[in-house]
Amino acid sequence: MNTQPYSHTNRGNTSVLIVDDVPINVTLIEKMLTPFHFSIRKAYDGQTALDMVAEQKPSLIILDLMMPGISGYDVIRQLRNNDETKKLPIIIVSALNSHEDIVKGFNLGANDFITKPIIVNRLHDSIKTQLDNTYGIENE
Repeated sequence: MNTQPYSHTNRGNTSVLIVDDVPINVTLIEKMLTPFHFSIRKAYDGQTALDMVAEQKPSLIILDLMMPGISGYDVIRQLRNNDETKKLPIIIVSALNSHEDIVKGFNLGANDFITKPIIVNRLHDSIKTQLDNTYGIENE
């Protein structure tokens, strides 16, 4: 497994939206992304996340599923039903870990599903894969 930090020429232009209703989880994920030097935006509920995506589409979304109001599943459903965001990479990071939860996430259109507690190398590898697959960004 490659543990080198991901880097590319325009890394500061790569924006990641972290969506989780638990502020400490958002802070933890943000710290895990420090080596990437991404532009980080944060939302603490599904509706705010959808509003932020409509305002400025991120390069990637890291999304919790269990949130009050609009769940992560509903966020995925709405993003996938919109031509502007249907190919936006979404990585689910959730404490939900049943086979049914994982299958539902992928069936709705998530690109990856990572269970909590988060293994930092697993998150980094997923981010690299999603950005490479979506934008053709490569390691230097």
